[in-house]
Amino acid sequence: MDHQETTIRGEVILAAVLLLAGLFILVKAGDIFVDSAAQLARSLNMSSVVVGAIVLGFGTSAPELVVSTIAAWGGNPALGVGNIVGSNVANLSLVLGVSALVTPIVLSTSVIRRQAPLSIASVILFAVLLIDEKLSLIEGALLLGLLIVAMFILIKTPGEGAPTTTESTSSTGRSLLLSIVGLCGVLVGAQLAVSGATTLAERWGLSGGFIGFSLVALGTSLPELVTAVAAARRNETGLIIGNLFGSNLFNCLAGGAAIGLVNAGDIGDPNLTSGGLVAMVLAVTLAYVRGAVRRQISKSDAILLLGIYIAAMLYLALA
Repeated sequence: MDHQETTIRGEVILAAVLLLAGLFILVKAGDIFVDSAAQLARSLNMSSVVVGAIVLGFGTSAPELVVSTIAAWGGNPALGVGNIVGSNVANLSLVLGVSALVTPIVLSTSVIRRQAPLSIASVILFAVLLIDEKLSLIEGALLLGLLIVAMFILIKTPGEGAPTTTESTSSTGRSLLLSIVGLCGVLVGAQLAVSGATTLAERWGLSGGFIGFSLVALGTSLPELVTAVAAARRNETGLIIGNLFGSNLFNCLAGGAAIGLVNAGDIGDPNLTSGGLVAMVLAVTLAYVRGAVRRQISKSDAILLLGIYIAAMLYLALA
């Protein structure tokens, strides 16, 4: 083995370590950020709907948002878009599919009438904007504006729920501090993950889009998978699909807006903007249509959803 091969192997090992470490920090810091931000919102007397729709929605999508922004800012928009598309596909095919294999997932009226239609609209719009393989500054501004509208719709609904009980000043200060620590951790983890993923893509001859769709997106979706399966085993499925639809909504609008506003240029990955986008639209549409008609996601639906995820991975890996 010559010196060059040793150097390349060392770079690959280091990149893999950076990616894994970054994903680990992302997951842990994301949990801290979500929990402390929700506590902070409650201590500030916000309603339960605001906490659920905005704080938790943004919080659970923070890893994808930060990874995509850093990747696009660093000149690798394919990795950023791949992370968003891969996370969306994983949410409503892998996570929902595995959960539905454990027990049928029941859809509430609120999900069918609010979260799901908004999620589908955002996914389809995001896919349409990516047909030309780029997100412009104007398109980023459009997505940002629609994000604000979507948040307003989610909040301004009948039966918002009473404001939560105000906590002590010391508790509020602690929640604020932990929120900042969690957000900083997400930033650090995202930087490490993007650095490692970019190097691996270069050394393995893979596109940034595929790495983002597979390794990075799967890593950021693992917490949702573990949580959803645990809830399904306890037959507590009420919030699973609502949270997944909500996550896809924030991923497309917030993540897409960030990439567009950074104005990173062409995605440069036609396979991602064809097969990946088709899988994303199929997954969200199938989950909604089957759920709206039958009010639940059955085991047969789960098999179809998992098939979409496997087919998308194979297509992007072999294309």
